[in-house]
Amino acid sequence: MRHRHGYKKLGRTTSHRKALHKNLAIALIMHERIETTLAKAKSLRSYIEKLITKAKEPDFNTHRAIFAHLQDKEATKKLINEIAPKYKERPGGYTRIIKTRTRRGDAAPMAFIELV
Repeated sequence: MRHRHGYKKLGRTTSHRKALHKNLAIALIMHERIETTLAKAKSLRSYIEKLITKAKEPDFNTHRAIFAHLQDKEATKKLINEIAPKYKERPGGYTRIIKTRTRRGDAAPMAFIELV
């Protein structure tokens, strides 16, 4: 039983799941809206919201901490300089998930995840 477990494994190993979150987060930061499966979108939401909350206080250590998670200079710069200042007064809820369709090949529920 997985009562109060805290996160979904998404059928992946720990390293694969970390890489998946990192790549989805970079894509979301760069494009501000991506389409993925509903389970991945829900999992990505908590990951990206923690990064945005951290990025709201811009200093050198923030750059280091976010770069440690993303490993992408352009995404780190865009998150700290463009995206996070828009949410300075907002206490959370930076993303929106919109259910779209069922994927034809495997009937997976798809969703858009976007920055509000």
